Amino acid sequence: MYKIRDLREDKDLSQAEIAKVIKTTQQQYSKIETGKADISGEKLKLLAKFYNVSVDYILGLIDEPKKLY
Repeated sequence: MYKIRDLREDKDLSQAEIAKVIKTTQQQYSKIETGKADISGEKLKLLAKFYNVSVDYILGLIDEPKKLY
């Protein structure tokens, strides 16, 4: 499961706010967050840059976030 919900909640952001970041609707973002829809590579990169964490962390491949910069 993606860690995007935890990242979003840690920053006290709404799904609508993050949907704007990745250029999608709140409804589509909700589906991504709940695992009902896949996320594209481009949107995944946008999230990684926004949260300043590696894609590996978002995808749950590693447990500790690695900073991008």
